[in-house]
Amino acid sequence: MQTDEKKYRTVLRVNLSALVHNLNYFRAKLLPETKMMVMVKAFSYGSAKYETAKLMEANGVDYLGVAVPDEGIGLRCAGIRLPIVVMNPEPTRLAELFEYNLEPAVNSFGQLKNIFDYLKINKLVRKNIHIKLNSGMNRSGFNFSEVDSLGALLKQNTVVRVKSIFSHLAASDEPELDNFTFQQIDGFRKASEKLLRFLSEKEKVMRHILNSNGIDRFAKAQFDMVRLGIGLYGAILENQHKLKNISTLESRIAQIRTVEAHETVGYNRKGVLKRKSVIATVPVGYADGLNRRLGNGRGKMLVNGCFAPIVGNVCMDTCMIDITDISAKENDNVIIFGNDYSIMELAKQLETIPYEILTSIPQRVKRVYYFEDS
Repeated sequence: MQTDEKKYRTVLRVNLSALVHNLNYFRAKLLPETKMMVMVKAFSYGSAKYETAKLMEANGVDYLGVAVPDEGIGLRCAGIRLPIVVMNPEPTRLAELFEYNLEPAVNSFGQLKNIFDYLKINKLVRKNIHIKLNSGMNRSGFNFSEVDSLGALLKQNTVVRVKSIFSHLAASDEPELDNFTFQQIDGFRKASEKLLRFLSEKEKVMRHILNSNGIDRFAKAQFDMVRLGIGLYGAILENQHKLKNISTLESRIAQIRTVEAHETVGYNRKGVLKRKSVIATVPVGYADGLNRRLGNGRGKMLVNGCFAPIVGNVCMDTCMIDITDISAKENDNVIIFGNDYSIMELAKQLETIPYEILTSIPQRVKRVYYFEDS
């Protein structure tokens, strides 16, 4: 654990041992020849800038996935040498993308033509691209009806090399929608087989459609590679108990005061006290990722093993909690989420998903990385 941890009152502690545990849980479901791409977009779902990528490289994953070029460039500057796929490459940034040896996902004919033109003008050849097919999510990718035209266009090109064909499952975590998921998988299988017939047999083109819940629930459709995202970070519905929590958002009590009954706490006098109360101020607010909907008794935090409700509105940099019935003192730890109050529980309370909570924690919150003692 970093020695400067105590300099910061609010920190996100990231358990690197738990990350490796979760990686190996999913890896155990794969055939020996199946490759793995790990998604590290959005600062590794809010957990790290480069530490997750470095850990994944050390543990032998095959690919990394990011959303935009800047994320990939940052990884390259941090020394990451793994192949990196950029899922949403901006068309005006192809020079940087290829300079840093990043591999774009291609979703449309316009995007493909833009890449062709850029490479021809700059006399570049054999640059890796990844073709996305729309199997029913209808967010991005080539429709199945466009595969013949796409294949003919790729067949006559000499500047790109198709490294993979992929698609994305829309509802792999919802059993009631499994029939749709099977339709997606079957449609992708047929469309990708058709596209492969246009491509050179000399070069192995990988196919992948499974995300985290897909790996867990549809392992027979692993094709050549899978993409591990939120499951790495310990937050999936299926077999949640087999994964480890990787992150703990914690702070410390900054100040304690006694407030008389019928007085109010916080902005707009929303926190009306029904009894004489002991109120603790905690230096974490909505600018640190603490959702304002958790204010006024709807949210809670763990203090010395007991839940303390949030009183009044959540402020930008602080919030107040009621510790009247809890033995606590200034500088005691406060857990916003962690092992004993999971991010899954918090997400349910907010009627959202863990992704949103994790990615809402800004970079001003200090990340502290550690390995568990073996």
